[in-house]
Amino acid sequence: MGLTKSSTGSNLLANDLEFLKNDSDYVIALAGNPNVGKSTIFNNLTGMHQHTGNWPGKTVSNATGNCIYKNTNFLLVDIPGTYSILSNSEEEEIARDYICFGHPDCTIIVVDATCLERNLNLVFQTMDITNNIIVCVNLLDEAKKKKIHIDLKRLSDELGVPVVGTTARKKKTLNSLMDTVQKVCTHDIQPAPKKVIYNKYIEDGLSKIEKVLNAEFELSSDLCRWIALKLIDDEETIINSIEKNLSMSLSNNKNIQNITNEVHNDLEKNNIIKKHLKDFIVSDIMHKCETICGKVCIFEDENYSRRDRKIDKILTSKKFGIPIMLLFLAVIFWLTIVGSNYPSQALFSLFGWIQEKLLHLANFLHSPEWLSSMLISGVYQTLTWIIAVMLPPMAIFFPLFTILEDLGYLPRIAFNMDGFFKKCCCTR
Repeated sequence: MGLTKSSTGSNLLANDLEFLKNDSDYVIALAGNPNVGKSTIFNNLTGMHQHTGNWPGKTVSNATGNCIYKNTNFLLVDIPGTYSILSNSEEEEIARDYICFGHPDCTIIVVDATCLERNLNLVFQTMDITNNIIVCVNLLDEAKKKKIHIDLKRLSDELGVPVVGTTARKKKTLNSLMDTVQKVCTHDIQPAPKKVIYNKYIEDGLSKIEKVLNAEFELSSDLCRWIALKLIDDEETIINSIEKNLSMSLSNNKNIQNITNEVHNDLEKNNIIKKHLKDFIVSDIMHKCETICGKVCIFEDENYSRRDRKIDKILTSKKFGIPIMLLFLAVIFWLTIVGSNYPSQALFSLFGWIQEKLLHLANFLHSPEWLSSMLISGVYQTLTWIIAVMLPPMAIFFPLFTILEDLGYLPRIAFNMDGFFKKCCCTR
């Protein structure tokens, strides 16, 4: 495996990927929750660090790279990390639109072996969109440390799709993943996802809408079911994406609108209100995740997460969460501001001493005053002042924040601040 070519185009949906696919036998989407090792797998497979561009009209970055395995060229597209594709954020919209409308030959969903139940949520949501799925259970080394054992064979049987265990930092474990990818792309392996069966009344509604969709449009059974689910859910942004990318009119089609309204009325008669429908859908998915994990996961230490839960109770509590967060941030800013004074002063002294020597050298060489002033008092002095002022705070602040991220405190800060951000309309 190795890098042959990279690309950072801005629009990676179906039409715009054609020029890349000409040089690649297959296009592979790489999806997963944040912090599951997805980018590590991507870097190891392509033999490069990420070269990023932006998705069209978005601030979220993308990364692509080529990987050659057994004389077959694969273009890997690193989709933004997301916990869900139910369209609550920009990242989720991008992941959903690419998986559904970008037509990848295969989608690898990377999951964390230490918290499989939470990660399977994305797997089942993706199953509603496409069949060509491979589940990559990553971080097996971390799971082993926590004495968590996962029956990968049984997990594959329960999901109906290939499951491969990996440790992203070890390239050898990725050979099995790429071997499975090749077999799925060449149809030697044909995944048959065992999708979530929703509430009886929701399933009845899906069947009704699917019949009308089949009569109005030529759609695959998987796509038809997914569109029916989105129509019931009445998610405007998803419906707009479907109409735009598939060139089909849903909102103006009277037959579809009539059957959708009829289904909503039937659901309300059975106490499934439209605004709470997504809760029923997510609940069914999470129940399926819990059931499967109960079958495939063995915990030698049932209380392996007890310490983390105790820490969470303190760091995210209503009483102590915000004060502790403010204290941590205050300490970091204090260390950054006060701590940077000493190296800044040292750099000013060093650069000032060098400036004096440069001025003496300019005088010795009889350099014109306008030239020495421009180069030494202008360019050199400005550049060194910027370095002396900016470098020490950055050298202190970023490592400290990296430590907080590695310790898992930044997600807890995000949890504490979520309510405030919503009040400021910073989240959707």
